[in-house]
Amino acid sequence: MIPISSNVRVWIASGHCDMRKGMQGLALMVQEGLGRDPFRGDIFVFRGKSGRLIKALWHDGVGLSLYAKRLERGHFIWPATERGAIALTAGQMSYLLEGIDWRNPQQTWRPTSAG
Repeated sequence: MIPISSNVRVWIASGHCDMRKGMQGLALMVQEGLGRDPFRGDIFVFRGKSGRLIKALWHDGVGLSLYAKRLERGHFIWPATERGAIALTAGQMSYLLEGIDWRNPQQTWRPTSAG
């Protein structure tokens, strides 16, 4: 889990991207596509086409990290815009990582009892 402090800026890259990209490819997307510096300490989050996989790129001051998460059920809630980035709070990022709608915190899938 990424230790997200309240002063870290979190950016969701709208639309979807090729999830085969690694650190360098995503850092290039941040620079060229979003016009931001990937080494500034902000977290940049990207989603795959299916909506079940996200990757987060983060520079902690020492090095660049790549975090990936795939949901077994449900999907990550993503903005409808096609270009640019949307800022999130650290709390909204926590909801996003749990598969909860960060705009209206409710789980997109709930487990049912086996009985």
